[in-house]
Amino acid sequence: MVWLERRSGWQKKPQDARTPGDIDYARVIHSASFRRLQGKTQILNLGDSDFYRTRLTHSLEVAQIAAGIGTQLRHNFTGHNAINYLPDRSMMQAIACTHDLGHPPFGHGGEIALNYCMRDDGGFEGNGQTLRILSRLEKFSETDGADLSREALLGVVKYPVAYSVAANPRKIPRMLANPSGTPLLDREASKPPKCYMDSEANVVSWLLEPLSNNDRTLFQAYDLKPDSHAKAQHKSFACSIMDLADDISFGIHDMEDALALRLVDQAAFRRHVTPKKCEGLLDYLNSHYAGKYGNDVYEGLIDRLFGDGSERKHQINRILNCVIPSVDIGEIPDFEEPRLRYRARLPEPIARFVEAVKDFIREEVILSPSVQHLEFKGQMMVISVFEVLKSDPKSFLPPDIYAKYARSLEPLRDICDYVAGMTDTYLLKTYERLFSPRIGSVFDKL
Repeated sequence: MVWLERRSGWQKKPQDARTPGDIDYARVIHSASFRRLQGKTQILNLGDSDFYRTRLTHSLEVAQIAAGIGTQLRHNFTGHNAINYLPDRSMMQAIACTHDLGHPPFGHGGEIALNYCMRDDGGFEGNGQTLRILSRLEKFSETDGADLSREALLGVVKYPVAYSVAANPRKIPRMLANPSGTPLLDREASKPPKCYMDSEANVVSWLLEPLSNNDRTLFQAYDLKPDSHAKAQHKSFACSIMDLADDISFGIHDMEDALALRLVDQAAFRRHVTPKKCEGLLDYLNSHYAGKYGNDVYEGLIDRLFGDGSERKHQINRILNCVIPSVDIGEIPDFEEPRLRYRARLPEPIARFVEAVKDFIREEVILSPSVQHLEFKGQMMVISVFEVLKSDPKSFLPPDIYAKYARSLEPLRDICDYVAGMTDTYLLKTYERLFSPRIGSVFDKL
């Protein structure tokens, strides 16, 4: 079947009992890039803690939620044609586990910094880097990276628009004009478009080969806006499930972290997650746990979320038990290919709650000064390390990376790959080794 083909043409041995999804899942979780996620934090680097989520634990949670959504859809929509095009559990977990592989150190801050560093050489975007890792950089094949099946890669490509197409020429990555002394990154101008990078254009071309001309054109359609980058309009059925799982994990599980670490208070919660935005959840709690929340279900919800650890965990589970079974299947009839025609979605009352929680975390945690200080510092460290490596690659790159750089047709992309693959701690140590007078030894392993 064409969707289970691999770009290298690799075929499993006759005695291999695994499904294509099993093979893809094994290749993802055994990859170096997946292991490195344990050194990349989900929101911010809090130091040593046994509670907060790294991108590794977040990815495992997204995989579990995505697989759960698939199971629930099979249960809720028995006989629906879309069920025939749901990836099996292993395939769905493989797709979900890849979704953060391309994130550089310091998350979205590092992404913006690397886009600035690569402003004249094809840019940088985290989702695009995920595709690059899977199709080129991992070592499960000679030239095709992890060499995942076409089905898996279709689920991975969240934004099927090239960087050169999506990037708004009015938004050029740059430093701020006229700072009083220290050069400072213009973070707004340096945000990348959501896209794949042009270096993987031939991979995307291979991926979309089975589609009709109409489907291929429609799938890569985008919205143009005068003051921002273009926005992709479509994603595959499997990708929509992964994306929903990511939103659910980001909103609800990151809220759990923020509550446990006391980074937010009730007043902030009430501002963002109002009773109106909770209507779908409150109706669920009122019908399934009648009388257990008192006369005001919203107040009972807040009491439990801001209560002790056990109360909070039970409430988070109840929220998930409301959200995941509510996932619906939408349809875009203009597509011929069912993998593109169907779309997983949340009903409006539940979607409104999930969006409210995401906004709450974004505004009160991610955009808070305490986090932005760390993000800014991380950005400037990423730029500094990149510029040093670029200035004299033979002197500063590890020998194996330099050997790759020396024979590359896109040498700066190889430096970008190296920096993007660093964990937060490794980037910090590299920065300190280069810039801190009292840090570093000839015996340090690069």
